[in-house]
Amino acid sequence: MPEDQSDTGTRSARSAGLAGAGSIVSATWVVSGLTLLSRIAGLARDAANSRTFGSGPDFGAFTFAFLVPNLFRRLFGEGALSASFLPRYTRLLEEDSRRARAYARLVIASTALALLAITIAVEAALGAMWLAWRSVPDLALRTFAIELTMLLFPYMPMVCVTALLGAVLQVHGRFGPAAASPILLNVGIIVPTIGAAAWSAAQPGWPRANGLYFLCLGVLISGVAQIAWSLLALRGAHADPRRPTRDEVKAMRPDLAATWRFALPMILGLGVLQLNTFFDGLIASYPFLVGPTIFGMHYPLDGHSAAVVGYAQRLYQFPLGVFGIAVATAIYPALARAASRPADFAEVVRHGVRLTVFIGLPASVGLWFVATPLSAVIYRGGRFPAEDVARVARVLAFYGPSVCAYSIIHVLTRACFARGDSMTPVRISLAMVAANLALNILLIWPLGEAGLAASTSLCSILQVVLLLRGIRRVSAEPLGSDVRRGVAGSAFATVCMAAVLALAAALWPTSSESWPWRLAELACLTLVGGASFVVAAKIARLEEWRWLMQRNVRN
Repeated sequence: MPEDQSDTGTRSARSAGLAGAGSIVSATWVVSGLTLLSRIAGLARDAANSRTFGSGPDFGAFTFAFLVPNLFRRLFGEGALSASFLPRYTRLLEEDSRRARAYARLVIASTALALLAITIAVEAALGAMWLAWRSVPDLALRTFAIELTMLLFPYMPMVCVTALLGAVLQVHGRFGPAAASPILLNVGIIVPTIGAAAWSAAQPGWPRANGLYFLCLGVLISGVAQIAWSLLALRGAHADPRRPTRDEVKAMRPDLAATWRFALPMILGLGVLQLNTFFDGLIASYPFLVGPTIFGMHYPLDGHSAAVVGYAQRLYQFPLGVFGIAVATAIYPALARAASRPADFAEVVRHGVRLTVFIGLPASVGLWFVATPLSAVIYRGGRFPAEDVARVARVLAFYGPSVCAYSIIHVLTRACFARGDSMTPVRISLAMVAANLALNILLIWPLGEAGLAASTSLCSILQVVLLLRGIRRVSAEPLGSDVRRGVAGSAFATVCMAAVLALAAALWPTSSESWPWRLAELACLTLVGGASFVVAAKIARLEEWRWLMQRNVRN
């Protein structure tokens, strides 16, 4: 009997989806590996910062000053303009490489000019505030925060241009340079931190807070180095070596306008985590920006809260960046290529969701169990006492659930944008930003700075639920039977891991609080938790484990 064509088509789509999954996994390995190195360098940076500067108001001022450049870095580097640029550049590259190159040059140049104009305007406004407050003794810390913000703000256009260059490289299959460039930032902070610690030890009377100025200088130097690194990696990426003419670049202006029209809603669609992190930092910075009271009542946070929240955020963003955002970064070019093929597109979305849950769920649960030893190993020592470690660990534990949730959000949001639906994630994002801000203000009273983390986690889970409902507009059966089986299997493996971790934590002796003992505890819990999850995943025969091991599959 002849083979049924519908069956043949189904198998072909399935094969394409599996091949796409292999390509996604391969790219995920590259991005995850280099991001892991970057995050390890980031942990070394944070360890040096905590021991050198502690969690006092001075370092809180630096944390506040870094909020805005970090906000732009995350919006552009992990979403927004890069995500709007990538599908259009992918399509143009398939049609005409010279037009694609002209489009890329126009987008990067116009973005650089626009951000430079914003930088000049912000610097002028901050300079006016600095002149008004510099002679008021009671506002010395606020003035110090403004000084650091003025020094750090020029980093913003540099890191955004680097993100766009990284998006170009990703389309050409070069995921490594963009994932590795943050290492340069970490080195740019570590070197002056070590220098400040050494100088302070040699000159006891030297104010250690002055070392924060050198940290700002190191950040700016790293921004220049990241652009140079990306441009060097971009050489030879284009198939056509001829540069586009000025007329060819001008002809791409309609595409530029369309990119920006699509990017503006994407800032909200992909930027909920970044905006919520920004608001968390602002609320935590209130004591030294405004004062210890609000409406005549004692404010529930203190001068250490900004630094404590910042330290906790960097720890929970470690697994989020290494695994969750890595999957979303790797999957987006595949989504853009499959956007016109509904069956293949749905298959890519389902594989992305399954991989994200398989990696993100155990990371979220495991973070709860290792919060205290992890915080102690990374931060305790020097000017960072055990009391601050306990505060960071508590905040970190409340941030835990958002690791898995935001990983799923990045995949689902990119799926909507790849099919041209910008409004669904935007509407949901606006509601979540408002809800998070309201919950922040409510929860800091009973929970202190941990309330900021609890609010972020609650809103991220709600956002996943809403996105799963909304994505049906662009993808048929985003939660098909294979996804439900995969999620159930990942949940089973995670529950097994949690039971083993709970037993290991209960049996671990608490006779010492020394750094080596905490390191041994962290290593033990990590190894036991990881091993138990792998064993449970194999018992459940989860396909996701096989996908991760078969990293060499290609489209």
